[in-house]
Amino acid sequence: MEVRVRRVEGHIIYDSRGRPTIEVSLTSENGVKGRFASPSGASVGRYEVPPLPKDGILGAKKMVDEANKFFHNFSFSSQTEFDDALRRFDGGVRFERIGSVVSLGLSFAAADMASKELNKPMFRWLAGDLEPVFPVPLCNVLGGGKHALNRSIDIQEILVFPLNARSYRDAYTSVVEVHKMISKLLAERDMFFTGGRNDEGAWVTTLTDEEAFNVVWDAVDRVRSEVGVKFGVGIDMAASSIWDAESKVYVYRRSGISRDREEQIEYVVELVKKHNLMYVEDPLHEDDFPGFSYIRRRLGDRVLIVGDDLYVTNVSRIKLGVNERSGNGVIIKPNQVGNVSSAIEAAKTASENKFKVVVSHRSGETHYPHLAHLALAVEADMFKVSPVYGERVIKHNELLLIEDLYGGKGVKRIW
Repeated sequence: MEVRVRRVEGHIIYDSRGRPTIEVSLTSENGVKGRFASPSGASVGRYEVPPLPKDGILGAKKMVDEANKFFHNFSFSSQTEFDDALRRFDGGVRFERIGSVVSLGLSFAAADMASKELNKPMFRWLAGDLEPVFPVPLCNVLGGGKHALNRSIDIQEILVFPLNARSYRDAYTSVVEVHKMISKLLAERDMFFTGGRNDEGAWVTTLTDEEAFNVVWDAVDRVRSEVGVKFGVGIDMAASSIWDAESKVYVYRRSGISRDREEQIEYVVELVKKHNLMYVEDPLHEDDFPGFSYIRRRLGDRVLIVGDDLYVTNVSRIKLGVNERSGNGVIIKPNQVGNVSSAIEAAKTASENKFKVVVSHRSGETHYPHLAHLALAVEADMFKVSPVYGERVIKHNELLLIEDLYGGKGVKRIW
């Protein structure tokens, strides 16, 4: 069944960090409206699709007006068909003319409109009548690095995820309890802690990295004894944001330490072994495919070595990483590649090659649940969205509602 576009509109709104973005709306010939506003990141890989055209947010608004003419009376029967037209509208290969704020806004708004028009959940518009398998929530609970203005721990994110939850509801609520427990422990152990949180809702602290790991593990142990859910702990190093390409070192600003490539690798391996970590994201900068491969060999497949800036949701880079065995997991952020279909293709490429798929939010998020449907459509292994703040909770709530309404096959098992 085809869906026909009658009108495209765009309005400048703001993301969770207070940065401008465009809310794109598509209206069908039957008056059904779909909407989406693209998020933005703080740690941005240089291979990502540019978020805005050359003349900024006002230029993006003009592109939406241009899209209204291009897509007027355009009909489509699949997401791929719409996104192919979207590429023709841009005229290039990386949406450099219109920017990902517009391209992803149009793409997700089309998915929203089509699913409403056909009276089906968006994940089934994107992937057919599958029975959902829910991803493991991967949540940033204690933050530092660039997301905390380098005033908290040097590691950008300490992450927690449940290992044996029977439902998404159990999985998500257990992580929320860990997040709450961490605040209680920080109040006891950090005399300067006032309940401060970063852009994603992760707690910030004046404790050292070592003390921070102790707090997280203590919180995990206490919650496990209360609710019976086991947890894994991981980190996002966001290494591209601390890499100094000129001096060839990783600069840890708070601690005043610089590490060369070999020292960085040894530091990562030491962190994993010392703190029993099961997940490491972006341990090295965005061009070091051989380094990711070496770390994977050192740590084995019991630890997820996940690339974000390394892969930027790009099929070609994922294929290169697969060939070089550069890690064993891929972050999927649809705004990195500019449209929904390309994000789905990237996830499929990763999963077909036995890499774990981690669908992720951005630090500057918007109030839309659409990312949850993408996670189900690609049968993601993990869903990296922080457990608090409204623009993030809405995505978890969407999965809770889908679980209640449609059931499913339970939560993924990562190991």
